[in-house]
Amino acid sequence: AGEIMTEGGLSYRVVQMAQLMIGHVRGGLGYAAIVASIIFAGLMGSSVAEAAAIGGLLLPMMKNVGYNPGRAGAVVASGAIIGPIIPPSTNFIMLGATVGGLSITKLFMIGLFPGLFIGFALCVCWFFIVRKDGYNETIRFTREEKIKICLDAWPAFLLPVLLLGGIRFGIFTPTEGGAFAAVYAIIVCLLYYREMKPSDLLGVSARSARTTAAVMLIVTGASAVGFFITLAQIPQQIVWLFEPLLDSPLMLMLVINFFLFLLGMVMDLTPNVLIFAPVLYPLILKAGIDPYYFGLIFILNLGIGVITPPVGTILYVVCGIGSIRFIELIQKLVPFLVTEIIVLITLTVFPKISIIPMKWLMGEL
Repeated sequence: AGEIMTEGGLSYRVVQMAQLMIGHVRGGLGYAAIVASIIFAGLMGSSVAEAAAIGGLLLPMMKNVGYNPGRAGAVVASGAIIGPIIPPSTNFIMLGATVGGLSITKLFMIGLFPGLFIGFALCVCWFFIVRKDGYNETIRFTREEKIKICLDAWPAFLLPVLLLGGIRFGIFTPTEGGAFAAVYAIIVCLLYYREMKPSDLLGVSARSARTTAAVMLIVTGASAVGFFITLAQIPQQIVWLFEPLLDSPLMLMLVINFFLFLLGMVMDLTPNVLIFAPVLYPLILKAGIDPYYFGLIFILNLGIGVITPPVGTILYVVCGIGSIRFIELIQKLVPFLVTEIIVLITLTVFPKISIIPMKWLMGEL
């Protein structure tokens, strides 16, 4: 679905709408990147696809108005981690399938409010950076342009509503929701925008196949690593290490956070989910920790890992798209990284911030 949206012009309309919503304030392009990240998260559910789509559209514009390249790349990269949190998240689906016994719908719902919380925190961070760096640019549209942008963008905003509503009320499963999103994107791009021809679907399918193949190679490699980790009895050693903390759920979660943060620095999100989620899941159940809250913290922590060096998959994506030096991006990323770590700690220490909205959305309150 992400490839279709980019090819068919839907991604461009989303970015334009984000600019219309908040681009009129000082430092508008940075705010637009964060708002676009929130919207794209509800369309794609993948941090890599999100970074590629937003970076490809906004990074050249940011450079043209005088943004430091590293700073521009940093705001795009930091916003991309919202992708695995706001539904529909492919990582939540993977987590639920790996550990078993978890409702994917509930995993989706628990990510909604924290994803918005991250977006708000990044906007606050950007507010101070704009004043420190002296960015003064704003984006203005005429009345006619505003009307055109709204008319163009409404199909993009309708998709997450239909998708979440369909999953929440049991009209289709999360997997079927992915197929629905792809079909919806094809119809909109072919018939409404008319920027994509049926013949273009072949190229889109080929690119999607390459992406899927790369993910499956990671899954295969992670399965092999998982086999050797099990053979070396590392899961038993991790359990033995964490068992003394079972009587203190908060301390256990803080230690798990530190452990996951270190893992996220050297391994990508997908293999970490496949290898370590089944190891840690029984532990948190023994400690009486809400499994959906654990799932949120697990994915959010490892999501931060994809923008943390030395691995930082998203960092390399953004550097490639924006022709940004890696060291320059890292230097300008620090305040965003600190902001997201503060959000992670806040959600860990106060689990009800995420659990109560999930229960309300599921009609359990």
